[in-house]
Amino acid sequence: MTEQPKVVQDTILANVFDKNLRLSELEGMIPNNTSSSDSIQIINSFIDRWVKEATLLHEAEKHIPNDLNIEKLVKDYRASLVKHNFEKLLVETNLDSTVTKQELDNYYTKNKEQYQLETTILRCYYIKIEEENERIEDLKKLWSDLDSKNYKDLLTLCTDNAETYMLDDSTWIRIDDLALQLPKGIINSSNINERTEISRKDGKYHYFLRVFETVSKKEIAPLSFIEDQARKVILHKRKIKLLSEKKEEIYDREYQRKNIKIYTQ
Repeated sequence: MTEQPKVVQDTILANVFDKNLRLSELEGMIPNNTSSSDSIQIINSFIDRWVKEATLLHEAEKHIPNDLNIEKLVKDYRASLVKHNFEKLLVETNLDSTVTKQELDNYYTKNKEQYQLETTILRCYYIKIEEENERIEDLKKLWSDLDSKNYKDLLTLCTDNAETYMLDDSTWIRIDDLALQLPKGIINSSNINERTEISRKDGKYHYFLRVFETVSKKEIAPLSFIEDQARKVILHKRKIKLLSEKKEEIYDREYQRKNIKIYTQ
């Protein structure tokens, strides 16, 4: 006697007009080792969302305008998704993401006028440390006689003890952002320059600031300040050019294979 296959009952959990929510649609939703009470809560939450969405969809379908071609919209949307996915694949497999210094320099030379600063920026060292920190005196000594060896010691000290710090003299920071780190009123665009050096306490913290370079509001931003933005623009233009060339390449290939036919009147 042949054993009959077992029939797995796909229980209906909810119904909204002609739509059913079945147990199988929840497959994989509940993580392993989930307690019974948590599983019930997850299921009930999903059912509640499904019922509300299905009810809203039913109501929306009653108000579809006569001139709205849903099938065409779905077809166009599918085509858009398929094309977008293919373009993404083309970019991932063909785009050279390396931007050379020469390319950055050329871009900056041609476009720097559009990068006028909206606020003063500066390169500096900055440290904020608790006044009662046991290493504060060591920090003051290193700060007052900073050279390449002391810099490494200072960086280690700040890493372990400072509340916040910035010890990269190649990094630009907006003066408004730096002012937020310091006691109110210490710095502004009119009182800061390449010779500015500050050591100030506010009762709890000691602040150290040493400015190396400033570029004022409305001046042209240096390349190092807008480098990331410039790189993104260069890569975006390269991406557009790549996709255009690939489209032409695909078109020419299929035209030669006679898979494209154009009928004119």
